[in-house]
Amino acid sequence: MTNEYIPAAVWTDNSETGGAWASINRPTAGARNEQALPVGQHALQLYSMGTPNGQKVTIMLEELLALGVKEAEYDAHLIRIGDGDQFSSGFVAVNPNSKIPALVDTTATPAINVFESGHILFYLAEKFGQLLPTDVAKRTQAMNWLFWLQGSAPYLGGGFGHFYAYAPEKLEYPINRFTMEAKRQLDLLDKHLADNRYLAGDDYSIADIATWPWYGNLVLGKLYGAAEFLDVESYPHLLRWANEVAAREAVQRGRIVNRVAGEEWEHVPERHSAADIDQVLAKRPK
Repeated sequence: MTNEYIPAAVWTDNSETGGAWASINRPTAGARNEQALPVGQHALQLYSMGTPNGQKVTIMLEELLALGVKEAEYDAHLIRIGDGDQFSSGFVAVNPNSKIPALVDTTATPAINVFESGHILFYLAEKFGQLLPTDVAKRTQAMNWLFWLQGSAPYLGGGFGHFYAYAPEKLEYPINRFTMEAKRQLDLLDKHLADNRYLAGDDYSIADIATWPWYGNLVLGKLYGAAEFLDVESYPHLLRWANEVAAREAVQRGRIVNRVAGEEWEHVPERHSAADIDQVLAKRPK
């Protein structure tokens, strides 16, 4: 192979070859600028963007509100990860890993910082006693799939999605490698959902809320433009589940919070009350 990459003895940063995210990624952690985070009026302050990981938490909060949990009212502040907002001193103080989403619960003194999307779902489920079974066997099943998602989605996003949709060059080897894994995951979900309405059985839970923004959006053609490439029609049980979850009002509301991409009616850059979502959904095509 004439263009084979031979690693140097010691790696050095060569960001100009890194594609769209090259100006953001660095091999070091920590704040890059001094900037306080905005604070709204509600007890729960969310700092996020409407990516699949961000959608997990806004869908969870909208599901809690739909269940009548008034204490789940929240302010959702937009963190533009393409602009590097996640590296401000304020954001790093909440999440030293500089990844969205990050949640601040001000009902405690001092306030509690919660980061990692799966942990935020678990934290909210525990706090409000919703969307996570109390029966040990059912709870364990939900947690099995929650942890599965947290471990598997990076192969879909950082692996398949990056090389298929975002990398500066289309390279056969990484695309084939991560397509193989993505399709294995889709097949796994399809086989499981053939015998289960939801991931943890008969009841909708945080496992579904965590998984739908990644795999639901993917098979519904809303992620990476890869539905045809991955032959998603060959996963009928996964498609049934994806459509059923997508039909939930809270999912339709939560998926557009902190969103600045897609159709105009999908844009809710910030959410400080239910009206912020209502006004946008009123423009939705009939």
